[in-house]
Amino acid sequence: MKRIFVFFKWILIVCILFVGHAYLTSNTHIFKTLKNTIFKGRMAPPIDTKKLFSARKVNIGNPQPWATDSLLGKLRLSDEAIKTHNKFQTVAFLVAQHGKLIHEEYWAGYSALSATNSWSMSKSILSLLVGCAIKEGKIKSVEQDVGDYIPEYKNTGLKIKHVLTMSSGINFKEQYKNPYGYAAKALYGDNLVSLNKRYRVNNQPGKYFIYLSGNSQLLSFLLQKATGKSVSEYASEKLWRKIGAEHPAYWSLDRKGGNEKGFCCFHSNARDFAKLGQLMLQKGIWKGESLIPMSYFKQSITPAPTLQLNGKPNDLYGYQWWIIKYKGLDIFYARGINGQYIITIPAKDMVVVRLGRIRNETKINGHPKDFYLYTDAALELVKTN
Repeated sequence: MKRIFVFFKWILIVCILFVGHAYLTSNTHIFKTLKNTIFKGRMAPPIDTKKLFSARKVNIGNPQPWATDSLLGKLRLSDEAIKTHNKFQTVAFLVAQHGKLIHEEYWAGYSALSATNSWSMSKSILSLLVGCAIKEGKIKSVEQDVGDYIPEYKNTGLKIKHVLTMSSGINFKEQYKNPYGYAAKALYGDNLVSLNKRYRVNNQPGKYFIYLSGNSQLLSFLLQKATGKSVSEYASEKLWRKIGAEHPAYWSLDRKGGNEKGFCCFHSNARDFAKLGQLMLQKGIWKGESLIPMSYFKQSITPAPTLQLNGKPNDLYGYQWWIIKYKGLDIFYARGINGQYIITIPAKDMVVVRLGRIRNETKINGHPKDFYLYTDAALELVKTN
């Protein structure tokens, strides 16, 4: 009995010290982190997070439903593709070609109406919004100093293009498994502005490509300053309404009435995500209206003139869009940590959307292995049929 008492006494002491440390070091986000990960039997948050955080609605205008091809419902994935979808717990797989849906499939009770977390695909959405702001004249150009909008970065040499290309030189830490890292604090904390002020430009902007979510959050703040509107409001006005999204989206906030988590957490469904890919397939033009400047579109999908940390020229990333040449095809795509993808293949006039719970962590030339698998599956559908 005495040993049990001593054991529980030490457990209590450890808990008190843990809680005290969290408050003294301003790391109270750790409570919400543990509640939604370890205490739920997982190491990462799920894709169904719309109700987990406060959110701001991204409103629709006049819905423009997808046209459907006569092939819809007739094409069948290969056994190998189905095996891949099952292994990585795909919930939605959609293929559109020539502006029409040719294949659409859902798993685990999900449907065309199911809204899930975009995770880092939102970074590509932010890129589109920056393009919209340049088109509107709210932002002069990507050469403009970030300090013009966010005073902390005055006289640092930091330009908007550096933030877009993940070459800001700011000392953010992209450590997803560290509960005290930037990603966890940004996701589960309640003050993104205060969090971002802890970080400074400590390397030459524009030199190295280093993928860091803090850059995208900085873009989100910049958009608010430039447009005078919340990111969700601006996304609704300049993007979501324009492309005829069928359902409202929801962008998670750091707290009620607070700031959008621009680096992640745009909740929508496969069909509406696919419209973003279709917009890029159409070079930023929708129904004859150019939503972003053509020059901006071209730079978005062109590797930025930066270096990878291994010293090799960057051939992976433009303005918050991933880039690859695969099987002779120039492809650009948005991606999220659980294997969310909006894949655009211009030569095939094709958009592919995959949403799911798990991503293959193996990378081939900087791209997740499952990206290739889903791309192959879509190309095989078209080739076979």
